[in-house]
Amino acid sequence: MKPRHAASLVLAALRDRPVVFLNGPRQAGKTTLARHLAGGKHPARYLTLDDNTVRSAASSDPEGFLASERDNLVLDEVQLAPGLFPAIKASVDRDRRPGRFLLTGSSQALVIPGAARSLVGRMEVVTLWPFSQSEIGETRGRFLDLLISAKAHDFSGRAEPRSRLISRISAGGYPEAAGLRDANRRQAWFRSYAATILQRDIRTLADIEGLNALPRLLEITAARAGGLLNYAELSRSTGIPQSTLKRYFALLQATFLVTLLPAWSGNPVVRLIRLPKLHLADTGLMAHLLSVGDERIAGDPVLFGRILEDFVVTEAMKLAAASEAGYRISHYRDAGGREVDLVVENADGGVAGIEVKAAASVGAGDFNGLKALARAAGRRFIRGAVLYTGNEKVAFGTNLLAIPVQSLWE
Repeated sequence: MKPRHAASLVLAALRDRPVVFLNGPRQAGKTTLARHLAGGKHPARYLTLDDNTVRSAASSDPEGFLASERDNLVLDEVQLAPGLFPAIKASVDRDRRPGRFLLTGSSQALVIPGAARSLVGRMEVVTLWPFSQSEIGETRGRFLDLLISAKAHDFSGRAEPRSRLISRISAGGYPEAAGLRDANRRQAWFRSYAATILQRDIRTLADIEGLNALPRLLEITAARAGGLLNYAELSRSTGIPQSTLKRYFALLQATFLVTLLPAWSGNPVVRLIRLPKLHLADTGLMAHLLSVGDERIAGDPVLFGRILEDFVVTEAMKLAAASEAGYRISHYRDAGGREVDLVVENADGGVAGIEVKAAASVGAGDFNGLKALARAAGRRFIRGAVLYTGNEKVAFGTNLLAIPVQSLWE
């Protein structure tokens, strides 16, 4: 098994919390990680609710199902038996020993019926995203730590052919899909993957009429990735009522297909009213939904720029989710239209910015957004970086750098 950066977070939580919920997209590797931990560093009995017999037993008599088990338990795909959550609560209230339950689910823990109500205050949630590029290459994944550190920044990033970067982007991070060399087989995998989530997982979470519009909305999302999510404008262009769009996007987020990047502002109240940016959670899935392959991406600079931005955003999200530093990820846009693709904020309020350029060279004008962010953040600003497809790390002033995009994982 390839090492997962989130494994240390799961083990730390199991040492002091009775319930740990490992959630994340379907096929991200949750089962593999949970079974690996249960067979070694956190001994436990593994049961999956994907098994009809196990699911039937857990659903028909949740209390009896748990009472028959004396060991620590790993319950995989626990959202398939939501009646288990009150029983787990009752069991934990009787015995709060840490590490008793490691739960996994392919939906966000707090939207699963019964999970939030039953287990609030009793569980810790860890999110496992698909492979990051640093996990694929088995490197440490320290890019965010270096970027936001006030100490000397030792960024590396050996140049690789542009075609190799595009291959990384179109493969995405889902372990099974990333291992498929044939582009047609990968397309078939993503087609089946999206259908499973839209037709099964979302219907498990919500009883909403009109879910047949979701596949079309997901394709529209891929076409608009990297743009601001304006529900009023999207409603006018699609004919879907705003209230329905908001419910749909909540479901797409809950199943980890889509992520909304909130706006950053020095004023927390302003953050709440500014528009989020819309991103697909995996660029392999994005390429599938757009029906584009490596050649099309390479030959279309606008498309390459959009999908590269999504790639960097998802890589940063993966690194943040697997870090103990508590990083918050957002985007920046001021009244003058100056933008920064990514803002990284640490627990102490330190701010760093990342701008993405799909070009092999960078000029001073490419730092305008980062300079605006620096003025808005004031003393909290630590560093700004333009990630580009060139080969050299170059300083463009105090705490402003141009860095090869490969530094994300090298």
